Amino acid sequence: MPKQVKLAAHFPGVNNTTVWSDPRSGSQIDFSSFEHLARTAERGKFDFLFLAEGLRLREHAGKIVDSDVVGRPNTTTVLAALSAVTTRLGLAGTLSSTFNEPYEVARQVASIDHLSGGRAAWNVVTSPDGWTGQNFRRGGFLKREDRYRRAEEFLATVRELWDSWAPGAVVGDKENGVFARGIDSFVHSGPQFDIRGEFTVPRTPQGQPIVIQAGDSDEGREFAAKTADVIFSRHGSLESGKEFYADVKRRLPAHGREPGELLIMPAATFVLGDTEEDAHEYAREIRYQQVRPATAIQFLEQVWSRDLSAYDADGPLPEINPDPDAEPLTWGRVRHEKDPLAVAAKWRAIAEEKKLSIRELVIEVTARQQFVGTARQVAESIDEYVQSDAADGFVLVPHLTPGGLDAFVDDVVPHLQDRGVFRTGYTGDTLREHLFSR
Repeated sequence: MPKQVKLAAHFPGVNNTTVWSDPRSGSQIDFSSFEHLARTAERGKFDFLFLAEGLRLREHAGKIVDSDVVGRPNTTTVLAALSAVTTRLGLAGTLSSTFNEPYEVARQVASIDHLSGGRAAWNVVTSPDGWTGQNFRRGGFLKREDRYRRAEEFLATVRELWDSWAPGAVVGDKENGVFARGIDSFVHSGPQFDIRGEFTVPRTPQGQPIVIQAGDSDEGREFAAKTADVIFSRHGSLESGKEFYADVKRRLPAHGREPGELLIMPAATFVLGDTEEDAHEYAREIRYQQVRPATAIQFLEQVWSRDLSAYDADGPLPEINPDPDAEPLTWGRVRHEKDPLAVAAKWRAIAEEKKLSIRELVIEVTARQQFVGTARQVAESIDEYVQSDAADGFVLVPHLTPGGLDAFVDDVVPHLQDRGVFRTGYTGDTLREHLFSR
């Protein structure tokens, strides 16, 4: 039997991935946008809808990044509302373990699991800078190793809270005239958290809502192998996908887990066309809409830590090198450049080899995993990744809100179903059943 493809839909992010200038682009705030994408994903029998969390608007050189889409209602509020207009689709949201608290996250996610009948998922992330923390009372900056220590105890504490109601606990026992019984007092005492009391939310339909972890670092991979149900990753080729997949899966036995207990679902974009040539031309147009000249210069300044506004985005890279000792110009984006001089040297080599302008280079180095072609070709490519153990499925990121997923559901999903690798109907009620049913 072939492996079954897992699919999720990501509501287009609060950044330049969304082509907000397109006439077909709708609101990032109106509930109708969230409802449209969720209903489309459920019509396509997707496993879940995924929402990100933005704890602070991105800034560049001290100003809000005006090339990004900004503004988004609270993630858990949107998911709770979506539980009323969907019946089977999983509802996943990102909540930071750095600036939230275990009790409040446990309560929020458990509440959504109850409201949705067992369809909630939590994407556990760490927040990398004190700049974001300025919006919070506790604030502060945590080093990478400290963030993961906090995240690990944070998740363990949330799981303890979810389990603090005994399986046989009763709420509303009319026969005996009591409202609740079988609730144990909760005590957690550890290096990060000291909590005492009772958890207010009964055991949820899933028992343990689905846990997603997003991180490609070694610490992130180990954290996912130990604790997560799904890892939301990012890689750009079939071979790199296989390497990542094998590396994460080999870590599972050390934590007493089987390979099938953790699903790997990278983010991916898609562009469809009547012919392969049409699709590639359309994909090129989209990337140029996403990476405008100002966006390209800002991205370069993120590495150079210099004002490069005098340079032409359609011209060559600056001859000047990055300033490795300067304060960052960009806040709110994850920065992977530990050695900006090495990054610049790498990018110069790519630009020279392929004769790329600044804008073309940024398009090249920021490209996500992308499926481009006819509907049949895209279905074949997705299936190849899954059957080759480069992924268990994908979190699809459309470039338009809210109708960007429509064509995929209408045209690609039927091809996956014809290949026998994707469901034609939901066979369970909970997200856990969707993801892990045979």
